[in-house]
Amino acid sequence: MDIDLVVSDVDGTLVTDDKRLTPAAIEAVRRLGVAGIGFTLASSRPPVGLRHLVEALDLRLPLGAFNGSTVCTPDLRPLSERLIPEAVAREAAARLDAAGIDLWVFADGAWNLRDGQAPYTDLERRTLRTEPNVVPDLSPLLARAAKIVGVSRDHAGLARVEEALAAELGGRAAVHCSQPYYLDVTPPGIDKGSFVADLGRQLGIPRQRIATLGDAANDIALFRESGLSIAMGNAAPAVRQAASRVTLGNDEDGFAHAINQFVFGDT
Repeated sequence: MDIDLVVSDVDGTLVTDDKRLTPAAIEAVRRLGVAGIGFTLASSRPPVGLRHLVEALDLRLPLGAFNGSTVCTPDLRPLSERLIPEAVAREAAARLDAAGIDLWVFADGAWNLRDGQAPYTDLERRTLRTEPNVVPDLSPLLARAAKIVGVSRDHAGLARVEEALAAELGGRAAVHCSQPYYLDVTPPGIDKGSFVADLGRQLGIPRQRIATLGDAANDIALFRESGLSIAMGNAAPAVRQAASRVTLGNDEDGFAHAINQFVFGDT
């Protein structure tokens, strides 16, 4: 296929489960650049969590953080930012608290939480390469929340809360599990797909010449805005079914395999 732009998810897609960027992935992105094909990221991560990827991959295009609701330059300067409406943020936080789920609030450019030793905080430190801001009360931050995350080791329980919270909030926020242990609440009316569509318009690249890669439910929106959609082998069945191609898993260099096979046509 003739592709001019590739947009990839990060966790579960571009990096391995232990958050490594492999030599094969780096080489695949370099190959795109040599061929004049643009490459960027659309992730549920905050901008700070993309910094080391920008440096390692020499990225030049705008990045979609917080599932596309914050768009920033490669030096992390914000180009646009949408916040969760305060009333909705408070409702979501109350619902997660009532369910006994740990709460993180991304606001004011920081990762904020109440317990710096709670489950998955070590993983998030490695992922973002930054320390959390530990505060006794998250309530004041809910007026400025770019993303709220419910965190739980009970993956099945978190999936049930995802379904219930999405129904309760309706279209007033986007609600998706970005990982089995993370339930993301982000601003309404914008997602990774809208980020790709906007970027394509800005660059003058039609949808048919855009390729996207992802592994989670929030990546299906990516797929809808591209001519070539690639699901990772580790993706859930519904995500694989929504894509036009399926590659290997993220721990099997599936990202590099997809670029080489489906974008460049290697056999």
